[in-house]
Amino acid sequence: MFLGYINPGCFTLPKATSEIASQCLPFSATLPGTCRNLLGNAGRNSLVGPSLVNLDFSVYKNFAVKKISESFSAQFRAEFFNILNHANFAPPLPIQDGAASAMFNQNGSPTGAGGLTTLVTQPRDIQFAIKVIW
Repeated sequence: MFLGYINPGCFTLPKATSEIASQCLPFSATLPGTCRNLLGNAGRNSLVGPSLVNLDFSVYKNFAVKKISESFSAQFRAEFFNILNHANFAPPLPIQDGAASAMFNQNGSPTGAGGLTTLVTQPRDIQFAIKVIW
């Protein structure tokens, strides 16, 4: 699944200025003036991932069992995790091998980053339990 959360067309390769052109390593011969060893000027936290929505719900009922003992009881529990079944996606630029993935490959071609492909929470989960208390 690829949802275009970030438009990679809004980003360009870093360009070398005349002052640093001698120190610049171009992406490829077909992309003159670009600089592979120059960081871009996108601001910190300029890309924000999708929000996380999670609602858990639990109900229980206690039943006293006086035939066994005065203090003996049983508890029935029903627990619902992510009850709204909301899909929570990971940020669009995942961390790979300890470093953040980039928008462009070493040759200057787009990496295809910017999509929402992985989930960070589980889908709806329901569990029932009986707890014995004495």
